[in-house]
Amino acid sequence: MTEMTSIDAVQKMLDAQGYVCGRALATVVFLSLRLGRPLFLEGEAGVGKTEIAKAMAAGLNRRLIRLQCYEGLDAASAVYEWNFPAQMVAIRSAEATGGTDSAALTRSLFSDEFLIERPLLQALRPDENGAPILLIDELDRTDAPFEAFLLEALSDFQVTIPEMGTITAPEPPIVILTSNRTREVHDALKRRCLYHWVDYPDFGREMEILAARAPEAAEALSREVVAFVQQLRTEDLFKKPGVAETIDWAKCLLALDVMTLSPEVIADTLGAVLKYQDDIAKLQGSEAKRILDQARASLEPA
Repeated sequence: MTEMTSIDAVQKMLDAQGYVCGRALATVVFLSLRLGRPLFLEGEAGVGKTEIAKAMAAGLNRRLIRLQCYEGLDAASAVYEWNFPAQMVAIRSAEATGGTDSAALTRSLFSDEFLIERPLLQALRPDENGAPILLIDELDRTDAPFEAFLLEALSDFQVTIPEMGTITAPEPPIVILTSNRTREVHDALKRRCLYHWVDYPDFGREMEILAARAPEAAEALSREVVAFVQQLRTEDLFKKPGVAETIDWAKCLLALDVMTLSPEVIADTLGAVLKYQDDIAKLQGSEAKRILDQARASLEPA
């Protein structure tokens, strides 16, 4: 059990780290901490799933351990491996000095001295500040065998190293899993977790986020930026911009001393908002002006 005693306390803690979230997300975070259950966050890329783990680690003063998932990730890469080059040096040294106790050498070779700990094993180790936060990021990039392994690891919070035995966490880590939903994660793993879909924020929430992450931006520019991005998300794009792109774009505009949006400024800085050439090509010519006009119209009082 961690220090958070209420949903309001969770919201205040996240706000203090510059992470603006709604009551529903704060509630599921609180329940995850209170019940010791992994938290599974799904949503489009750039909506703040990874950032919440960073904010929680900072707010709770816990170590953040990140396992970045990728295609082909296996248990060995996620848990541990042996430092083979160092082991070979130790063997050569033992041979050169005439060491003949093979049992002692074997025990030495397969000890903590030569063990390279990967994120899952690191998360099981005790920490003076309390259980760390284990972020398993973009789980949907892995395959079914790794999911099956992870299901077992998260059930018992222990791993077995054949040469050393079973290592169990003295205090289970705070686990956050994220997925961009490029594929469905197996139901068995989801059932172990508390689930929350992290959606694009509405205009008011995105303004709060931008104010927290880019406070130097003038309100008038921030309103135009958020309105334009919100309008952009209604277009038929290959990849809609996330909140991360909104923040990046606002910072780019500030670096260019831009005070207000124009079709020319938008054309020059689209690479901060859209990451695919086909999407950028759709906003050439009059399209950027059309979307900007619609965004400004949405800002006018009814």
